[in-house]
Amino acid sequence: MSLSLPPSTKIYLALAPCDMRKGFDGLAAQVKHILELDPFSGAAFFFRGKKANRLKALVWDGSGLCLYAKRLDGRKFSWPTARDGALRISPAQMALLVEGLDWRKAVVPDDVRTPTLA
Repeated sequence: MSLSLPPSTKIYLALAPCDMRKGFDGLAAQVKHILELDPFSGAAFFFRGKKANRLKALVWDGSGLCLYAKRLDGRKFSWPTARDGALRISPAQMALLVEGLDWRKAVVPDDVRTPTLA
């Protein structure tokens, strides 16, 4: 089963490894105090453990916090080498990340034009 989010969802990776024992409240506190973002904004926040084989995502769906967890057996999640703050990624990159693939090799256009009627 994969995690699916609306295409407009902002997706953030917490760059520092996280204690995977944390649940809803611990991860929400980390979003607020360490990432300096709002855990109730509707964005998805992804965290990984020190061994990089565990992943958790925290999402506010409008009525409550949702917690998604995944463990890879024999592999590691691809993660940036920076250790502070958060990195925003696209829904396509998130899909690759959750599948255990190297999402950093996906090319995302910097500027997508919104079409207009002539």
